[in-house]
Amino acid sequence: MIMVCFRPGLRVGELVSLRWDQINLDEALIAVRRDKKGRNTEHPIPGDELRALRRLKREQRSGSSFVFMTERGGPMTDRAFRLLLGMAGEVANLSFPVHPHMLRHAAGYKLVNDRQPIRAIQQYLGHRRIASTERYTEIDSRQFKEFFR
Repeated sequence: MIMVCFRPGLRVGELVSLRWDQINLDEALIAVRRDKKGRNTEHPIPGDELRALRRLKREQRSGSSFVFMTERGGPMTDRAFRLLLGMAGEVANLSFPVHPHMLRHAAGYKLVNDRQPIRAIQQYLGHRRIASTERYTEIDSRQFKEFFR
């Protein structure tokens, strides 16, 4: 769930509402239906994530339309994922509480630090306004030393 949330920069609601009909395992694509009037996008699924999704589909109870399910067989909820991620942060001995939206911000930070164009990041995250994207992006100040070379 963390990989699927981080790489396309999903909001927690987008993650838990993800359905198998949005995942094309043959073409390795995920159709992201954005919340908050965002622009829907399609993202490639990297190999390790694709293998994990195929395994999840094989192991999941047949007939489930949701990608992520609880142990009781119902769709995963926002609250349940928040709790799971919080526990993962504690197990990792992080010195701060972890919440799902941090994964979305981390995706923006990673893309800007990989020097992707801000407009491409805007489209990737599904933002309608560039100002929304700017909140998600902060460059690593070590890049400044390259400015006048």
